[in-house]
Amino acid sequence: MYILRYMKQILLELDDASAADLERVAPAGKRVRAEFIRLALRRAIDLALDRATEQAYRQAPLPIGLSPADLSGWDPHNRLAKPATRSGRSRRARKRVA
Repeated sequence: MYILRYMKQILLELDDASAADLERVAPAGKRVRAEFIRLALRRAIDLALDRATEQAYRQAPLPIGLSPADLSGWDPHNRLAKPATRSGRSRRARKRVA
């Protein structure tokens, strides 16, 4: 499988224990190591960004209720925005008919 998009390369230094653990979970010969590291790095970045977002909301929380500005652009006639209505037949009855 060839990489069709350019990716930046980085040099990463690991302590012996981390290198040994990496070798156990993503051996170099299996060609999964790079993807494992990319996924682990992506997860760490996402968690850090989530923490930053959480901190921002703690410093400036959202108001409790909805204001008219929150609903601007909302289509009240959108059938997908309304709760589903139940038909007179039960789920079991529909299965038997089908």
